[in-house]
Amino acid sequence: MTTRSPEFAADDEFDATDSEVDGQARMSFLEHLDELRRRLIYSIWALAGCFAVTFWFWEPMFRYLTSYFQSNGGSLIYSAPTSGFMFSLKVSGVAALIVAAPFIFCQLWLFVAPGLYKKEKRVVVPFVICSSLLFFAGAAFAHFVAFPMMWQFFASYQIENVKFLATLDDTFAFYVYTLLGTGLVFQMPMVVFFLARFGIVNARFLLKHIKYAVLAIFIIAAVVTPSQDVVTQTVFAAPMLVLYVISIGVAWLFGKKTPKESKEA
Repeated sequence: MTTRSPEFAADDEFDATDSEVDGQARMSFLEHLDELRRRLIYSIWALAGCFAVTFWFWEPMFRYLTSYFQSNGGSLIYSAPTSGFMFSLKVSGVAALIVAAPFIFCQLWLFVAPGLYKKEKRVVVPFVICSSLLFFAGAAFAHFVAFPMMWQFFASYQIENVKFLATLDDTFAFYVYTLLGTGLVFQMPMVVFFLARFGIVNARFLLKHIKYAVLAIFIIAAVVTPSQDVVTQTVFAAPMLVLYVISIGVAWLFGKKTPKESKEA
């Protein structure tokens, strides 16, 4: 009876793991659609459950947001009879989305998990926590920094015989776009994590193109920032620069190693 060396045993274990991953990854197109449908249904049910809770507190949220909007400049009005009621529904919906964000990120992870290795699936809890914290950080930045700066700038265009009277619907739509857009931008490290795991980008690539990234970030900051002063643009660009640096670290830690890098390690 022959025995195999530890090296061959490790290779067999690795091949078995690869076979298991390949078997899980070879899902048909219809199976992928069915999995996506299931994850979307779970997310919708989570949103509905959170909405039932947040709608119970629509009045304090209504008062807080209207005073928050007015404190940043301009007067709020609404002309359609249903605008006030629809605003309470929209506020409750956005609050429900924020509360349900961790569960939605968990469903996203479970959707892409079949294409990952077993050891990569174990990071589901860190992924959900990090994604949720980044989303909350982006929403907080939008609420306390981005939206007040932009809204105060737009509201400052009040000259003689012209008064800024913002409608409730337009104000809240602008607020939600800022909130969700910034929250998604703050997901940059998580996006880089998946790109690095699938070998699309690596830390060397991101570091090599950092000067172009800095230029692009400041261009984006100049576009989304209403004011043209450097200080305001830097305030908007600083979080994105920090996120890019964090993304380089994420790509270095979790990116696929090339044969050359594996030998050096």
